[in-house]
Amino acid sequence: MKDLSVVNEEELLIFYETISKNVKRLRKEKNKPQLDLVLEMGLKSTSFYSKCENLKDNHHFNMEHIYKIAIVLNVDICEFFKDIKTTTSTNL
Repeated sequence: MKDLSVVNEEELLIFYETISKNVKRLRKEKNKPQLDLVLEMGLKSTSFYSKCENLKDNHHFNMEHIYKIAIVLNVDICEFFKDIKTTTSTNL
């Protein structure tokens, strides 16, 4: 089991980037404009969502966002976590 105290910022950034890329890819595959998705999620504007999707200003999606996006896009929530690696070469 990995000691979580050694999870560094770079690993977290890769984690968030992967999720954001998957959200964006799935949204585009479903031909869903950001505005439509944002409104269906119950958010007020696309600004926050856009920052999360593009990892601007250290914004990222939380689990509630991911859950709502999965429902709106009608996709398995696991799709957002594809290609995330949770093992490292360091054995602790």
